Amino acid sequence: MPEGHSVHRIARQFARNFVGHAVRVSSPQGRFADGAALLNGRVMTGAIAVGKQMFLEFEGGLWLRVHLGIYGAWDFAGEISTDATIRSAGGRMGQTNHRGTVLGVDDLAGEDSVRSMGAPRRARLHMAESEKEDDSDFAFPPDPVGAVRVRLLTETACADLRGPTACEVLTVDEVSAVIARLGPDPLDDDSPAAEDRVVAAIRKKSAPIALLLMDQSVVSGIGNVYRAELLFRARLDPFTPGRALTEQQCRDLWRDWVYLLGVGVATGQMMTMDDLSSDDWVRAMASRDERHWVYHRAGEPCRVCGTPIRMQLLANRKLYWCPACQA
Repeated sequence: MPEGHSVHRIARQFARNFVGHAVRVSSPQGRFADGAALLNGRVMTGAIAVGKQMFLEFEGGLWLRVHLGIYGAWDFAGEISTDATIRSAGGRMGQTNHRGTVLGVDDLAGEDSVRSMGAPRRARLHMAESEKEDDSDFAFPPDPVGAVRVRLLTETACADLRGPTACEVLTVDEVSAVIARLGPDPLDDDSPAAEDRVVAAIRKKSAPIALLLMDQSVVSGIGNVYRAELLFRARLDPFTPGRALTEQQCRDLWRDWVYLLGVGVATGQMMTMDDLSSDDWVRAMASRDERHWVYHRAGEPCRVCGTPIRMQLLANRKLYWCPACQA
């Protein structure tokens, strides 16, 4: 499932290439025909992400809310901005790119998601948990392929949505109500008040911290990968009840999430390891297997202590941790 950094990158793709343009909206699949008719022909005026949800604003006070869920993805085509750091064959934007060369370590301080996407050029780009660029020739606009729930089309850019968990037209009040139910997202609000809200939400609950970090009403954007990595980086037992954590432990988790989310948006990768050599950085950005401390490493030795990494299902999601480092 796409985590917070992917959704922010998708929102910035819309901000760069669709906002300010009149958009033809259709539903090739037919399941969103009524919603498409409401939005068709309106100018897109904004694009924001909050955690795993994206909201596209159109003139007249209407918004398109999209939650990609496990299977959703956006396919972009036309004169679009593609991430200059990704060089792989194929075409998507919404799930993590596992191939290609990326920014050097020193570039992170000066790059953000919008600037790291290259100048608009004729291309195809698939965005979900991973991102793939397709440089093959094609006619514009391309024919819809598969079950396209929504197509957004301008004179120069096209975006096709497939397989979302949620796709609906909302009013501004309805958008505000949805966002009010979500926990803070660092890229929307990294204020002391947002930090205090997360700390309070964690410390009043008896559920394990591994569950609380995935609770989007507590904090927005954290999924299975970031959950495992944040807890390892903090050396926290994932089964510790939220109310048993100290205030400082909660604040440290939030601040590390602020940092990791920024890295993810800048690079397009869920990079969670620090202090790598230049060669190790290149290897990590080219392969997810070299990018994480514990995620997806069940049975392999901990990179710190050598103890085999454990995995078990928690609320039907795979949880990874080191039983020694996180005791």
